Order: sequence, then C-alpha cells, then structure tokens
Amino acid sequence: MKKISYYIVIICSIFFIFGCQNKVQNIEGNLSEIMDKLYIGVPSDFPKLEQINVTEDNKQYYLGDIDFSYKEALASEPLMSSIAHSVVLIRLDDTSNINSIKEEIKEKVNPRKWICVEVEEENVMVESKGNLILLVMDNEYASIIKDNFLALENK
Repeated sequence: MKKISYYIVIICSIFFIFGCQNKVQNIEGNLSEIMDKLYIGVPSDFPKLEQINVTEDNKQYYLGDIDFSYKEALASEPLMSSIAHSVVLIRLDDTSNINSIKEEIKEKVNPRKWICVEVEEENVMVESKGNLILLVMDNEYASIIKDNFLALENK
C-alpha cells in the first residue's frame, strides 16, 4: 500500500511540475504596428512622432551602452520638440536572461539625453512580455504606454 501511495505522489508531482510551467507567449506582428497600439489613449495633441530603427550606430542613444544582442528594435520619439519622450520596443531572440537585460537597460539608459529636458527616474519604465521588452521614458504618459504594452495579446 505504501508503494502505491509513493507512486501516486510521484505521478502527481510530475503533473504539477510540467502542468504549471509558464508558456512564453510572444507578441506577433511587426514592431511598427505594435508601437502604434502603445499610443492608444495618449492625447491627440501630442507632437508628431517618428519611428526609428535602432541599429548598431544609434543604439547607445536609445538604450545606453548595452552589451546584449537583440533581433530587432524600434524607437519612437518626437520629430521636433522639447518634450522628453522616448519609447523603444526590443524583440529578443533568446528570453532566458530577460530579467538581467531589463536591469541592464534601466541602469544604462540616459533619461537626460535631451538638451534642455529630462525624464524623472520614476518615469523610466522597463517591462517585458514574451520576447518583447518595452522601454518608456516620459514624465506624463509613461504609465498609459506601459499599461497598453502589458495589455497586448498574442493574435
């Protein structure tokens, strides 16, 4: 009888371990379309934005002096304005160290990169969902953009 009880406990443990694992749900679609969804609820009088591909040449400006690699990244910033606002979406190939990547971004990004304006530290937000990381720096709308990102669903 004890052997049967042990087997039942082992089988239940196996089901519990494998049945409760989190499945990473990646957000599908191109970064430009995803970026547009992040601005839902941001007032329409917000300055016109430009979307810029983040490359080796400009990644330090948008993300800081980072050491990790990524599949693609897209930034959104005002075309001409003295508003401290930056949103960057980063798609990773490998999510195994996503938490350390988020910490690295938060530590290395410059919220004072603009000439006459800056973003307060509490308004620099780094979040992740699936294989996407969001960096948002904005003193007024950071929470709206972050909430829109966290509400994204896989199609």
